[in-house]
Amino acid sequence: MSVEQESVVINLDGVQFLLRAKQNFGWLRELGRVFAVFDKHDSGNLSFGLERDGHRKFIKYAGAETLEYEGTTQDAIQRLKQAIPVYQELKHPCLIEFEDHFETPDGYAAVFDWFEGECLHSHWQFSSGIGKHHPAGPYYRYRQLPIAERLRSLDQIFSFHTFVEAKSYVAIDLYDGSILYNFQHHITKICDIDFYRKRPVVNDAGDDFWGSYRFKSPEEDQLGSPIDERTNVYTMGALAFWLLGGELDHSVEKWEAGDKLYMVASKATEKDRNQRHACVSEFFDDWRHACEGAL
Repeated sequence: MSVEQESVVINLDGVQFLLRAKQNFGWLRELGRVFAVFDKHDSGNLSFGLERDGHRKFIKYAGAETLEYEGTTQDAIQRLKQAIPVYQELKHPCLIEFEDHFETPDGYAAVFDWFEGECLHSHWQFSSGIGKHHPAGPYYRYRQLPIAERLRSLDQIFSFHTFVEAKSYVAIDLYDGSILYNFQHHITKICDIDFYRKRPVVNDAGDDFWGSYRFKSPEEDQLGSPIDERTNVYTMGALAFWLLGGELDHSVEKWEAGDKLYMVASKATEKDRNQRHACVSEFFDDWRHACEGAL
């Protein structure tokens, strides 16, 4: 059966999107006019961009039957509710600003301030293969930025995750789709920390543990393995290779930012977790020292 046959078209303020079943979104009218809808997430969430009196908001909503999600709406609602304290406790300049949350007739909504940035993994606009090489794609354009700009961007990402670590949290499901970049003002923000958890954390799902294979450490595929500071060190290194190097190819030939930074990123992504930096703050210290001679 085709997607068109399985889905229904919803129209909100002239913006169309697809769901598996109809739902009344009248509650959105109190928040403003819909100017954007993001309906292709596999998390069970549906997101909206709304504008009212010149101010824009980002709404993350759970409770609709989205096409890409294979779980139940109740599970999606519960996960979003559980994420609220995470956004509250990890408030930071490099994280999108959380504002409010509330029940709706059919689900649950979280409200954030709108950030004028582009997602580095815009899978709803470009497929992964096309988007990486399409001149209009955010990831392609990001990779054309000078090394200095990308290093500043990574500095913001690493700074936030040093803070996350200090708050005793572990970053889970961090990938390029969690990163927003404003090309005009060169500002980077993290937009999705729904699955971040307080330590201690153990892999309770085996290779189904949340996350993209492009950024997951070996222990994130192993049932019962600890998910901790060294796990997050791996993710930081993987992000560095994705934004400065050969993506999954960690060879020095594909690396763009100098030998010192390459050695730091390589240590961070050691398969043997005991060979990595002990924590994100240690990694970040090494990274910043290496940056001094990278340019």
